[in-house]
Amino acid sequence: MDKMSTLEYINQMFPTEASLSGVEPLMQKIQSEIRRVDAGILAAVRQQSNSGTKAKEDLAAASHAVEELTYKIHEIKTKAEQSAMMVQEICRDIKKLDFAKKHITTTITALHRLTMLVSAVEQLQVMASKRQYKEAAAQLEAVNQLCNHFEAYRDIPKITELREKFKNIKQILKSHVFSDFSSLGTGKESEETNLLQHLSDACLVVNALEPSVREELVNNFCSRELTSYEQIFEGAELAKLDKTERRYTWIKRRMRTNEEIWKIFPTSWLVPYRLCIQFCKKTRKQLEGILDYLKEKPDVATLLMALQRTLEFEDELAEKFGGGTQSREIGNDIEEIGRQNNSQSASDIRKKYEKKLAAHQGSENEEKGGNKDLSAPGAGFNFHGIISSCFEPHLTIYIELEEKTLMENLEKLVQEETWDVEEGSQNNILSSSMQLFLIIKRSLKRCSALTKSQTLYNLFKVFERVLKAYATKLFARLPKGGTGIVAAATGMDGQIKMSDRDERVICYIVNSAEYCHKTSGELAESVSKIIDSQFADQVDMSEVQDEFSAVITKSLVTLVHGLETKFDAEMAAMTRVPWAALESVGDQSGYVNGINMILTSSIPVLGSLLSLIYFHFFLDKLASSLGPRFYMNIFKCKQISETGAQQMLLDTQAVKTILLEIPSLGRQTSGAAGYLKFVCREMSKAEALLKVILSPVDSVTDTYRALLPEGTPMEFQRILELKGLKKSDQQSILDDFNKGAPAISQPSSVAPLGQAMPPAPPAATVPTISNPASVGFIASREDVLTRAAALGRGAATTGFKRFLALTEAAKDRKDGPFRKLFNA
Repeated sequence: MDKMSTLEYINQMFPTEASLSGVEPLMQKIQSEIRRVDAGILAAVRQQSNSGTKAKEDLAAASHAVEELTYKIHEIKTKAEQSAMMVQEICRDIKKLDFAKKHITTTITALHRLTMLVSAVEQLQVMASKRQYKEAAAQLEAVNQLCNHFEAYRDIPKITELREKFKNIKQILKSHVFSDFSSLGTGKESEETNLLQHLSDACLVVNALEPSVREELVNNFCSRELTSYEQIFEGAELAKLDKTERRYTWIKRRMRTNEEIWKIFPTSWLVPYRLCIQFCKKTRKQLEGILDYLKEKPDVATLLMALQRTLEFEDELAEKFGGGTQSREIGNDIEEIGRQNNSQSASDIRKKYEKKLAAHQGSENEEKGGNKDLSAPGAGFNFHGIISSCFEPHLTIYIELEEKTLMENLEKLVQEETWDVEEGSQNNILSSSMQLFLIIKRSLKRCSALTKSQTLYNLFKVFERVLKAYATKLFARLPKGGTGIVAAATGMDGQIKMSDRDERVICYIVNSAEYCHKTSGELAESVSKIIDSQFADQVDMSEVQDEFSAVITKSLVTLVHGLETKFDAEMAAMTRVPWAALESVGDQSGYVNGINMILTSSIPVLGSLLSLIYFHFFLDKLASSLGPRFYMNIFKCKQISETGAQQMLLDTQAVKTILLEIPSLGRQTSGAAGYLKFVCREMSKAEALLKVILSPVDSVTDTYRALLPEGTPMEFQRILELKGLKKSDQQSILDDFNKGAPAISQPSSVAPLGQAMPPAPPAATVPTISNPASVGFIASREDVLTRAAALGRGAATTGFKRFLALTEAAKDRKDGPFRKLFNA
């Protein structure tokens, strides 16, 4: 406690003189507290001194205990070593006796088995000499087991002698068995009743011998069975393609006749199975020779008949022995080609994809099993193609016949095509396109039943050529010629004059090309599923689909060409109107009514026949043609007065409204937002052009730059001519325009049909006018835009000054007969 705190404490305890009487009691209390604290400190010091001494004593005691424990552990370890030595001394003699017993037992067992081996070999030798196959088979098993026991003693002379003797006996048994089996099939089995049982016992001996003996015996038997087949069908009489079916009849009759006799073979030997494999290989070799050495091309019917019978025989073998069965879903996949799937239920779609998944899993299982033992039926050996594949290189004539037939059918279908659809038809597709794919499906079914290799791929290429030829036929049916902007873009000459029937035919061609585009893709998908895997990646219909896409595009462009031709008369009528002599603004002009009649008669039919996507494509093409054409047609007119410009603005708004109502006329309004935006943009250019024509002479330059920033000096000069200015007056305005305007490199020309029109820049992006002298009494571009928008608000028809006065007076009005024309 510092000095100030002490003083504060004292002042607090004795605030007055009267309180000083308590000083003595307080001093006594403090001294008593000091004595108590001193006593506590002394006791603590004494306790600390005693604790240090006790800790030293405890540490010394712990060290002594550790030394005692170490001594006891060492003593126990010494006693354990002594005990181990004692146990070894005790068991030493016992271990010697145990080894001796084990050796004696092994020797006795070996001698006993040696005796058995000697006896068994002697008995086996007697059985072999007497051809007692059944007993010899059992004895062979016993001798084999005994020989395995003496495998470690093979260097001992006696054992070597016995093994050599056993080997000779097995060779004797093999020669006896092969000799006895040579009589099988010679007719002796019918004379000697017990011969089959004897040979059945011989099979037991063969099973007891090495596996190579069984393989050799089966191969010899199969070769002997097929010797007569080779002799019969290598002769000149039967070595012909039309005798192929007799080959399969021979082997089936042979197997049926000898079925009972061949039961002597164990089922595990698979003798009929191996016989059929060898038969197929020999047959394939002989058929290859026949086909290769034909002096002229074989008859297609004979070739296909031989192939068909071969495939049927392979199917029978696959069904009999298992393995390599063909997929039964091929026909279903082909039937899916060209079907209208729009109304499929969820269950139908689920079943379809479940089938696809099952087929995919089945193909994976076949691939996984490809490395299995081919000698066992059902283990992966595929009878399909073992013979029929030799026909593959010679099926070119079949493909040529199919192509010829398809082309003839195509020509017939096109000739018989009425280019119309039945009344009430839902798809509006030409019958020739559907009939063509039905013919293609039948051709695909025929070929896939015969082969799924190179020939099927060649047929697929034929399908490509046929479909391309059909696309060419559709293309040739389109009306020829063209005119105007579309003709300049496409290079077509002449006008397209289309009737209402021509328009319907073009729509049918579009729908048919769309159907062919979709169905050709389904055809490629189906072929890729059924064709061999090495050709699946090459199956592609993209070129054919591109051909039909080109037909669709060409048809829609032709449709626009036809409508454009119909508009020629109305556009010409527009240029013949005396725009300079009009005295008042009235209803829309006659040429606008003509445009409306053309679209009203054509668009509903087109909208009902075309699909939504192609109708919108057609609209985009029409807008990209008619909008810019209307704009350019204004330049073709003669002088335009103020009243004429106002009338033309009214006509422009009417044409714009007609174009905006086209999706509603076609009853396909969904997704037409892009078209509507494009029409508004293109027709706004024509409105801007007319506003420039309406602007005063002293501000026409700035108005043109503000409303048509992409305009060219040539167009500007033409506008001055439309306003009726003399050459001398035009020159000064042109000089001001050329001085104040930045270089314009892009002419405001009409984009070709099929290209997107450039977007009109907003008014806010108009370049600032650099030459103040050309501005006149309008101080800024905002004033220019305001004045340009104000044009048309008034209803004046006499004099430019009167027109300006009324415009200024009505500047703040929000209504007026022409307000809507300038606020689109």
